Amino acid sequence: MRLMTIASGSSGNAGYLGSESTHLLIDAGISRRRIVQGLEVAGLKPGELSGVLLTHEHADHVCGLKVLLKKDAIPLYATAGTLAVIKKKGLLDEFPAEQIHVIRGGEAFSLGDLTVLPLSIDHDAAEPVGYRVTNGSKSAAFLTDLGHATEELEKALQGLDALLLESNHDVRMLEAGPYPYPLKRRILGDCGHLSNESAGRLLATLCHGGLQQVLLGHLSKENNLPELAYETVRCELSLLLGRGEAAELPLAVAERDCCSDIYAF
Repeated sequence: MRLMTIASGSSGNAGYLGSESTHLLIDAGISRRRIVQGLEVAGLKPGELSGVLLTHEHADHVCGLKVLLKKDAIPLYATAGTLAVIKKKGLLDEFPAEQIHVIRGGEAFSLGDLTVLPLSIDHDAAEPVGYRVTNGSKSAAFLTDLGHATEELEKALQGLDALLLESNHDVRMLEAGPYPYPLKRRILGDCGHLSNESAGRLLATLCHGGLQQVLLGHLSKENNLPELAYETVRCELSLLLGRGEAAELPLAVAERDCCSDIYAF
């Protein structure tokens, strides 16, 4: 399997996850041109995608969807709540109904040689999900835009080989920053976004010898820094797991506006 981010941040999100024969785009929150450029890094064209999987309906995850689907007849997978909102926004106008597939949190489905498990999450969206994708003995997950992790979610994420995990903000930067108070409360709430510290604590519950790569993503441009996210998560891991085990975990920060490395596992 291979995993990469094409863009990951508050201004736009899109990622790739796939096997040799099945290729998935997760979210389309950037322009089609940028998506095409990102897929080229992986040696792919949009027409080779087996599906577009949406996490939720916020603009930084869907704003490029209409143009992408208009030019390339790619099957779309999303929850009923997400689809209802983006239909009202006109993002699915003229898109064939037979290419739209309703999915549900906790109910796995197959795409080629991949098994996709949507993971219900708590975020201020209609019916948001993350994804765990499995190919044989290998599995990876995309998990952003959640205010907190439940025990059920932690159980569903055990035994991963690779993970994209939200590390959205530094709490002190957010509290001292220019955002209005209601927005700060939303971000910090149980249906907001994971802080660097929260990401580190969740990651500590998922660490095992087979975890080959972790990408920290969806960093806020205003309330975080790549170096700060990296060091804070490392610090949390050291406190909870011990310095030696924390140092062994392959950890990187996803680029906000360009492709990450391609991670094969």
